[in-house]
Amino acid sequence: MNATPTASGAASIELDGIGKRYPNGTIAVDSLSLTIPAGEICMLVGPSGCGKTTSMKMINRLIEPTSGRIVLNGEDVTKGDPVQLRRQIGYVIQNVGLFPHRTIEQNIATVPGLLKWDRKRSRERTEELLHLVGLDPAVFAKRYPHQLSGGQRQRIGVARALAADPGVLLMDEPFSAIDPIARDRLQGEFRRLQQEVGKTVVFVTHDIEEAVRVGDRIAVLSDGGKLEQYCDPATLLGSPVNDFVADFVGADRGLKRLGVTAILASDLEHPPTVGIDDTLAQARETLERGSARWAVVVDADGALRGWISRARAEGVGTVGDRARRMNAYVGASETLKQAFSVMLQHDAGWVAVLDGDRLLGVLTPESLHTALRRSVDSGDEAVDLDDLEPAGVVEPA
Repeated sequence: MNATPTASGAASIELDGIGKRYPNGTIAVDSLSLTIPAGEICMLVGPSGCGKTTSMKMINRLIEPTSGRIVLNGEDVTKGDPVQLRRQIGYVIQNVGLFPHRTIEQNIATVPGLLKWDRKRSRERTEELLHLVGLDPAVFAKRYPHQLSGGQRQRIGVARALAADPGVLLMDEPFSAIDPIARDRLQGEFRRLQQEVGKTVVFVTHDIEEAVRVGDRIAVLSDGGKLEQYCDPATLLGSPVNDFVADFVGADRGLKRLGVTAILASDLEHPPTVGIDDTLAQARETLERGSARWAVVVDADGALRGWISRARAEGVGTVGDRARRMNAYVGASETLKQAFSVMLQHDAGWVAVLDGDRLLGVLTPESLHTALRRSVDSGDEAVDLDDLEPAGVVEPA
C-alpha cells in the first residue's frame, strides 16, 4: 500500500461511510462521509463526545474503523498495513509527545530513521524544518524538550510530523495547552507554514474561533459523528444550516465573520487626495471642489504620507509642512476584523487600505458594515484591487 501524494506533496482524503462501533454497542461514529481536497485544512469541530477525534484517528487507523472506507488519492487504504500508512501521515497531538531523552534533532528525525534515511539526509531535513518553523538549528538542534518553552515544543511537534514529507497531516487539538498569546501566534505561524508546505490537514479543535481562523473548510459534527455542515468559514458563519450549527458557532457569528471576510475593492471609499509637495492653496482648492473637510496626503508614487484637514490647509506653504501622520491603516490582504480593530485602537473615523505603501482607498464604519452585509448576503466575490476607480468622497466620523 502506497497512497502516492500529488505533485504538491498533498493527498486528497475521502471518508466513505466511515464508522466505529464498539463491542458493547456504543456508536462513536455512525457513518461519516467527507471529502477533503488535496492541500486544504479541514477543521473538525463539535461538542465533546461527538466523535471528532475518533474520526481523525481512523484516518491513520490508530482507531480501526468497523465500517466504511478511507481513500487517499483514490486508493482505499482501509485494508493495507496500518504501520506503513502511519509513516505516510504526520501526526501532532495536544501535549506534543516529544521523547524527553532525545535531542530536538533526534526527535525530528524519528520517522526518517524508521524509513532508513542516511544520516546526512536526516540532518539536512532537520535543519530545513527547524528553519521552516522559525527556530535556529544552531541554537535548538542539540537541546532537549525540557529546555524549550511550550510554544517551541509545539513547533518541534509540527516539524517532526513533517519530517518525512507526508501527504497528510493530522492535528489533535495541538495548540489547546498553550497560553492564549502563544496560541494566537502559533495559529498565525501555522497558516504561514501551510502556504509553504501545502499539506492536506485534518485538524481537531473544540474552539470555533480557532477553526474559523485556521481552516479552509469546517466540518461541524454532532453526536455519533453526524455531519451537520461542511463548508468554508465564511459560509458557516453567514449561513448555518440549522439551529444546532447556529448555536454551536455562537450568537456573535457576525463578529466572527469579520475575521474571515476579505477587503475588496468594492468596499473602499475614495476621499480627495493631495500631493505632499502641493501648495496649501492647491490643497484648499481640492478640498473645496470635493466639499470635503479633509484629504489624504500621498507622494508622487501614490504612497500614503498622512492627511490634512481644511483648517490646517489655511495660510501659505506646502502640504508637507502641515500634514498629519496617519497611523490607522491596514494592508489590502487583511480582513475586515483587522480593519475594525485598527479603527478602534486609534479611535479613527476611517482606516487607509494599502498595497505596500500605495493608497488604494479607505474604510469607514459605514463601509465596514456594508462590506459585512455584502459578505453575508451574497458571498465574497474577488475583485482586482489594481482596477480601482475613483468613487465618492468620505468624511471622517
